[in-house]
Amino acid sequence: MSRGGAEVRRTGRGRDGLPPLLFERDLPHAPAKVWRALTKSWLVEQWLMSNDLVPEVGHRFAFRAQGMITRCAVLALDEPRLLTYRWGDGTAAGGLLRSTVTWTLAASGGGTALRLEHAGFRSRDASAYEAMRAGWPRVLDRLAEVVAEGR
Repeated sequence: MSRGGAEVRRTGRGRDGLPPLLFERDLPHAPAKVWRALTKSWLVEQWLMSNDLVPEVGHRFAFRAQGMITRCAVLALDEPRLLTYRWGDGTAAGGLLRSTVTWTLAASGGGTALRLEHAGFRSRDASAYEAMRAGWPRVLDRLAEVVAEGR
């Protein structure tokens, strides 16, 4: 797997056949610092989009950008190793997707091995799937910048 790019897994397909999107990055920062950028709402806004995220299982929140709202909910949390949230609620008003985003962090050589998995795409989500496949690497670049700047 390319550490800076995406690998589309050919097994473990989604509900209707689309495999999860997987991305990995090695960041030269401690997991606690990366975790902070993933879970502090004001920092997430700097690398992803406006939100009202609170890192608590069951918390419902929304991402907002360019007049679009994506309704989400925190599904799993194991600080500072794992964060999973539902991405979208499947409705037109809350983002047509209903998928999951999982962030996994592991200490690695004085830094952090970061893994992002975006799963649950249906065949009818093909255009969103391709947009996410192209977009997540840029988002990860911005995340790395926010972590590096120590905001």
